[in-house]
Amino acid sequence: MRKQRWLLLSDGLRPTEDIYFLRSVAPLLRAQQQEVVRLDVRGWRWALVWPRLAAESGANLVLCRTLPPRVAWWLERERERFGRIIYLIDDDLSAAAEDPRLPETYRRRMTRAAARQPRLLALADTVVAASPVLAERLTERHPHLQVMLPTLISPVQDLAHFAQGPSPEDPWRIGFHGSRAHLADLAHIAPALAALQREREDTELELMVGERVPPLLAGLPRVTCPEPLPWNRFQAYRAGRRVHIGLVPMLDTPFNRSKSIIKFLDIAVMGGVGIYSRCAPYSGMIREGVDGLFADDDPADWRRCLEWLLAHPEAARAMAEAAAERARQQVLTDLPSWILEREGKAKSYPRGLRRAAAARDSIGATDLRL
Repeated sequence: MRKQRWLLLSDGLRPTEDIYFLRSVAPLLRAQQQEVVRLDVRGWRWALVWPRLAAESGANLVLCRTLPPRVAWWLERERERFGRIIYLIDDDLSAAAEDPRLPETYRRRMTRAAARQPRLLALADTVVAASPVLAERLTERHPHLQVMLPTLISPVQDLAHFAQGPSPEDPWRIGFHGSRAHLADLAHIAPALAALQREREDTELELMVGERVPPLLAGLPRVTCPEPLPWNRFQAYRAGRRVHIGLVPMLDTPFNRSKSIIKFLDIAVMGGVGIYSRCAPYSGMIREGVDGLFADDDPADWRRCLEWLLAHPEAARAMAEAAAERARQQVLTDLPSWILEREGKAKSYPRGLRRAAAARDSIGATDLRL
């Protein structure tokens, strides 16, 4: 692989940047003597960055989710200066903007991001989506798509917290560490969690939602609601925190179906076994009873799964062990195909050529399989 420079233009979206490039792909590039640089292009920083970019003839660019409009405009004008442009995307922005279950402030932000996305798609030579469903939805908007599932970027710790079954003296921790985009999903299963906490004394809930806790769960015994943390602080928190059971409720919506399987890895890093909604993206990858359990949309089924794991601590530990081992296998060890293909100056695609007929046959192979 000839020496190249890779510049990630950051709009501050560190989770996407770290998971899909800086802490997964970039170390492999550097091992092959490739130079990787992150450039923050937000706000006043752009005035300092653009002269440097203007001197970076032939460098490859990586874009993640969004860019400030003036940066996109500059890239459109200066496109011929650069080599390949890769666009990384891990959410269906349009589906988020149209989902009435999502918080209004989040929907407004996604509406702005969705409105800007066509410019980034037009700039990109390759679009890398975080799930097959998301890639399929983008086929009519870009002719060259690849899929990269999230990779493990944090160590998986031991399972010493499973040494004993649940008891009032040492309750099992049940965790929900989803973003505010999943508050409606959490509220949907709240009746099951409320009943569990009222009727048992050997469980505690940790819901990382802060003041946005669903009303049904407020004031219950053994419920903590830490505020959501910035990405870097959450990484440190997650590395030192242990859960026995992780909750991933996801109502079957277009937005949720396009999500990645990142929560499987999050729960494995925290040493837990997950309970997942029986829908995409998890319905095609969780091995039920081996490395997780499925629950239907009925809160009663979530209660059934929780009670089963609590009543079978050895089986719960075995599933947590299987999930941890599977997660350890998801460390990226080879450069993905979208890095290796078409080295050098990439072909630009006129917007008018991005037709569905050409696109449907061009989704690349998934680089990692869970």
